[in-house]
Amino acid sequence: MAERVLVIGSGGREHALAWKLAQSPHVQQVLVAPGNAGTANSGKISNSAVSVNNHSILAQYCKDHNVGLVVVGPEVPLAAGIVDDLTAAGVTCFGPSAKAAQLEASKSFSKSFMDRHNIPTARWSSFTDPQDACKYIQDAEFPALVVKASGLAAGKGVVVARDKDEACKAVLDIMKDKAFGSAGDTVVVEEQLEGEEVSCLCFSDGITVSPMPPAQDHKRLLDGDQGPNTGGMGAYCPTPQVSEDVLQEIKRSVLQKTVDGMRAEGTPYVGVLYAGVMLTKRGPKVLEFNCRFGDPECQDPPS
Repeated sequence: MAERVLVIGSGGREHALAWKLAQSPHVQQVLVAPGNAGTANSGKISNSAVSVNNHSILAQYCKDHNVGLVVVGPEVPLAAGIVDDLTAAGVTCFGPSAKAAQLEASKSFSKSFMDRHNIPTARWSSFTDPQDACKYIQDAEFPALVVKASGLAAGKGVVVARDKDEACKAVLDIMKDKAFGSAGDTVVVEEQLEGEEVSCLCFSDGITVSPMPPAQDHKRLLDGDQGPNTGGMGAYCPTPQVSEDVLQEIKRSVLQKTVDGMRAEGTPYVGVLYAGVMLTKRGPKVLEFNCRFGDPECQDPPS
């Protein structure tokens, strides 16, 4: 029997997911909560007014409306345990548990996890005191630094500093002036890696990984890689920078290692795992993990 699918979210990513799901002959209807103007009434796709924050109400809604699958777009509901709560209520849900979503929800957790499992990443340290962070920056042996709010900041909590003074200013902006709210209660300071940045996403069932074609999005606000960092504006795929050999290396040393490590720690990772990877002269290194489809990447179908 054809399924009714509920997509959680309101952005272009969710529109793209709904558009693709609606093409399946197995899907009768796609509901999007809360959705946007593009998903309001488009063939099989329509919006739903159900609350996505109250998980018990949402679970009952899914049962009342015969929703066979819930697909979660954004990271915030994943970190809030939407998959845990819906699954416990008997509703099939695509996405990682709240514990698994810590790979994105806490950069401090993510970096510690990578160190524990020998996943290549930049040298780093985390801080809850701005003075300690600034001292680390001034004493760091690497010339360029990146300052990150540890919590969720809608892809915008990263400052790529040109020098140590700018890095210290970023720490104060994040920790004292609360530029990203409580997401900046802890900051991660790390060395700035050089190379081409690519997005490597895969599907995982908690044991195996199935990589998607790598994509590249434009991070800086202005042309010529100038201006502040953003969550990404537009993407293209495939990326000529990533050969089949490099993709297999990323699959082995990053994606599979991450899924293996999460399972070994008793937190199986099921859903989409997104690794932001820098292609350095010393091989691929992880910049960050996301626990869901990227927004510009999801909107850009492979050519």
